[in-house]
Order: sequence, then structure tokens, then C-alpha cells
Amino acid sequence: MASSDKLERLLNLTAALLETTRPLTAEEIAQRVFGYPREKGAFRRAFERDKEALRAMGIPIELQDVPATDPPAQGYRIPKERSYIRDPGLEADELAALQLAASAVRLQGVESTAGLWKLGGTPAGDAADATPVAAIPSDERLVALFGALTARCPVTFTYRTEQRTIDPYRLDFQRGHWYVTGYDHARADARVFRVDRIDPDAGVTAGRPASFAAPDVAVPGALVEPWQLGEGEPVRGRVLVDAEQAAMAVAVTGADTVVEERADGAVVIELPVTNPEGFRAFVLGFLDHAEVLGPPELRADMVAWLRALAEQPA
Repeated sequence: MASSDKLERLLNLTAALLETTRPLTAEEIAQRVFGYPREKGAFRRAFERDKEALRAMGIPIELQDVPATDPPAQGYRIPKERSYIRDPGLEADELAALQLAASAVRLQGVESTAGLWKLGGTPAGDAADATPVAAIPSDERLVALFGALTARCPVTFTYRTEQRTIDPYRLDFQRGHWYVTGYDHARADARVFRVDRIDPDAGVTAGRPASFAAPDVAVPGALVEPWQLGEGEPVRGRVLVDAEQAAMAVAVTGADTVVEERADGAVVIELPVTNPEGFRAFVLGFLDHAEVLGPPELRADMVAWLRALAEQPA
């Protein structure tokens, strides 16, 4: 099933269990909630996965006795008093700004303005009918990661053929891709993973809820630079930037990229490069104030590009 279909089904299930006046049996859910398979065994498996996903996101699904049933039956509901957002006291202009943002940028397969109803917003006027400026792609792996993040569950997945277990701290969307940042158990350090590179066949397996505490300080998350937009293992690109442009280079790349400070004020910075074109563009931005020192393949790429440019007819 496509990820957008599952997201729609989860929303339908949440709405049905919130609005029902009495607990719904599994049979009633199969009939009322759009998106479930008709075959009984397939429905049961899908429903169990959906319950786990919603509970991992902190949505309290309760199993209760259904009144006036003979023989006695049990059903499911989401108590409104435990699921609705407390009023944060937003002013009218603040609600309007949220409504505009939700209308302009939407996650594919999700109605982003519905949550505003809980805060007192109403999807009225031009903003409600506007075509979104951007539609952010959804992903089945993203659903599992978001649930694990909110429930503080460690997650295990296969990334570049290697099994990894992390405590997820945050999700970011940059340059058309989702990234998850978390504490990598095997490497004992924070790492960033691109979600669409997680093996979809192995999926994402969540561990026990509340297994780790969120960091006390803000987690930087993914910052994807042009020289990091390629595939494969990165090479360490070393660039010498003269004293005139050194401060600018360090401001762009960060002080932790500096591997050498020279007596004349020049610096050598080192960058993880997976996209030679992006790396080349970065270096050329400094014109004759920067020189690629290595590795040999990146220096040769720069030299070849400059020679080809020089040989072009005027």
C-alpha cells in the first residue's frame, strides 16, 4: 500500500474513533473506515499495525465494553478529553498565520488544516481553497520514524546494507528529502540519515516507548550543503583559502572544518564531498582566493574543468 494511502487511512481511523458516541467493534471499523482490505485476515493485520502506529504517536486508543451488547462485546474509541490540544491562547492574527502556512505547504496525503480546528482556526476564505505552494512528499518510513520520535522509541533499520539502531531526536526536510537525526548506538555519537535511503523492504522497527530522554540542548539536525548532495561514500576535500577570504569561508563551512591555520592568516578547510560539482562551485565562489589541495581526484576535476573553460572559443 502506498504511504499516502496509509496516512489517509490513519486519519480516517482517528476521526472515526474520536467522533463515535460509543466504542466501535473491529467489525464496525472494517465497515466504516475507508481504506481497509475486505479480507478478514488482511484487515486484522492492517488494523493491528495502525493501532500500534497511532499509539506510538501518542494517540490514546482505548479498548472498552460496548454498552447493551449480548453477548458482551468490546470496541475501540479515542477519548476526546485525552487527545485534543490544550488551548495555547493564540491571538486571531497568530491563528491566521498558522492557517496560511498550513494552506501553502502540505504533506502529501494529509489534510494539514484540520488540526487548526482544535486550536480555534477555521479553514475559511481564500486560504482554505488555495493551491499549496509546495507539497512535501510523505513516506511510510517517515510515519514510523515520526511515531518513534514522539514516543521516544529507539528504531532499527537497514541503511546502505548495514543495520543501524538509533534514538531519533528530530526530522528535517531539506532540498527535497527527509532526514532523521539521532544517537547511533553502534557509533556512540549523533548521526544524520536520509530517510529514502533506508531499506524499504526491511522497514523501520520501533523499540520500547520512553526508552530514552530527549537531549537537554537543541539538536542541530540535517544541514545539507551542495557538496554533500551526491551518492556514495564521501571523500575528504581539502581547500586552502587565503587570508583575505578565510573568515568568509569559515563562516560558511563552520569552525570545525578548519584543519590548519597558517601564519599569514590563510586556512585549510576539509569537507566531506559526495558531489564534486557542488564542491567545485563552492571553491569557485572564492575565485583566485582558494585552491583545491586534495585529494588528487578532486584537484584533477577542478583543473580539467578550468582547462575546458579556457579552451572554449571566445
